Amino acid sequence: MTPARWPNLVALFFSQAERFGDRPFLSAKRDGTFAPLTWTEVANQVTTLARGLRALGVEPGDRIVLCSENRPEWLIADLAIMTAGAVTVPAYTTNTEADHQHILDDSGARGVILSSERLGRRLLPAVLRATDARFVVTMEPIPRQQRINGEILDWGEVLVRGTAHDDDVAAMVPRLSSQDLACLIYTSGTGGTPKGVMLHHGALLHNCAGAYDALAPLGLADEVYLSYLPLSHSYEHTAGQFFPIAIGAQIYYAEGVETLAADMLVARPTIMTAVPRLYESLHQRITRGVRRASPLKQRLFERALDLGRRRYHDPKSLSLGDRLLDPVLDRLVRRKVRAVFGGRLKALVSGGAALNVEIGLFFQALGLPVLQGYGQTEAGPVISVNRPGKAKIHTVGPPLKDVAVRLADDGEILVQGGLVMQGYWRNDRATRETVRDGWLHTGDIGTFDGDGHLIITDRKKDIIVISGGDNISPVRVEGILTLEREIAQAMVYGDRRPHLVALLVPDTDWMSAWARDADKPADLGTLAGDTAFRQALAAAVNRVNANLSAIEKVRHFTIAKEPFGIDNNQLTPTLKIRRHAIRERYGAELDALYH
Repeated sequence: MTPARWPNLVALFFSQAERFGDRPFLSAKRDGTFAPLTWTEVANQVTTLARGLRALGVEPGDRIVLCSENRPEWLIADLAIMTAGAVTVPAYTTNTEADHQHILDDSGARGVILSSERLGRRLLPAVLRATDARFVVTMEPIPRQQRINGEILDWGEVLVRGTAHDDDVAAMVPRLSSQDLACLIYTSGTGGTPKGVMLHHGALLHNCAGAYDALAPLGLADEVYLSYLPLSHSYEHTAGQFFPIAIGAQIYYAEGVETLAADMLVARPTIMTAVPRLYESLHQRITRGVRRASPLKQRLFERALDLGRRRYHDPKSLSLGDRLLDPVLDRLVRRKVRAVFGGRLKALVSGGAALNVEIGLFFQALGLPVLQGYGQTEAGPVISVNRPGKAKIHTVGPPLKDVAVRLADDGEILVQGGLVMQGYWRNDRATRETVRDGWLHTGDIGTFDGDGHLIITDRKKDIIVISGGDNISPVRVEGILTLEREIAQAMVYGDRRPHLVALLVPDTDWMSAWARDADKPADLGTLAGDTAFRQALAAAVNRVNANLSAIEKVRHFTIAKEPFGIDNNQLTPTLKIRRHAIRERYGAELDALYH
């Protein structure tokens, strides 16, 4: 049975748990080693926790905030909330106290499930001021001196209550319809106050069914996922949690981005879902390693890349000698690169932001197929994705099965289908502006190629219109800038200005090497004012400008005081730049570049 035929997400999970029983399902590190929970063990905990939530007074339709790092308890809590008939309200672990306050107040959450004392420092003060929250459940024990308007209980206590509570939650599962609200996801966005996106069970099931149809050529048997993107984001929530459930996959939880490389070697994932920033980082890591290798290894690597790129563009362009050499290079070069990812990857799936074509082609040429997709939270979130064996790296692929996509007169992408949200929570005006006549207005600009593949040009609101009237995609220019080894991050600027300028974040490794060679301190604050250092960065910008059109050229730049990050509010949790926040911080310096 395909995912779309299940009445709700909970029924899908329990059916899969009954089918797979004692097979490993969720694995997380305990005492430094990955330890698995079986499908049956997870199902039992979901049922018991759901009973415990009912014992705490949770009723169908209640909203429960869930704030935790990626771990088995996240999935268990999510499904237990839904099993009790309630609605999960994911909250980012990076949220400020004010962010939590907004979500608690706007959603009217009845309770909170959080992982640790550390996250509680920003969340519990907001709970104290929230008028509707009546309990907090903690995955790890925390000191009880904190005050809230209700109970603080640890995970084990709620499981004990659930064991004693006489409530047949299994009987509630069939009563959930595909139109019942499953989760209320507050969009992090790149600007403005977060809005609660109302996603019903049917929207996520529709996404899973579409992904199942699109990725079926991969085989989808005995798959292994490595979860590291925040589960509070709709991309990981659907693609990294519910889709693996739908195909009976095993999920490993990475400890964090800093351990991702080591965790990949243990988990050995078969399908990787990630955002472009990860692939950019891996590209930089691999190319740095190649630069440190012997001249022979460098030549072999470049030859493998060249043949791989040519095979992608036109397989017939390979000569007999090329075709004989290619499998040799596969053994000597590509196999070693694939081993960095665990050696079993069938595909790299990219979403959440635009993937630079050169980055995608780099991995494709090294034998790691890249399937770029497109979506947004309001569509559950996946709208389109490239198909295995038919991928076009510069596109985001055809729409998913049973998804209608058309372009408005101004090129805006409009979407219709069972994946579209029910609306924004308690915000009818925003709902009417975004969903009109059944069509979701995405705010993205795009075109279709001759094969029906969607090509994203830019965010409608992000397009830069310089004073001469020309439209410029900032994402394209930024992507080309960050391909240079000197530049880690970039934001271009120039709306209603005569030309483009840029804010640059130097690559840390390159900066350290430059400072060592120049016998200067590797301190960004000091080097930003160093003439020779700026000239080295300018050389990288000039190389980029040589391949840009006249209107896209970056005429001047300034250097950021620190990298764009989640902690300084300059990146979203899925690592897209927050343009409004960066403009607020550096606006005066960018404006000064025009004088």
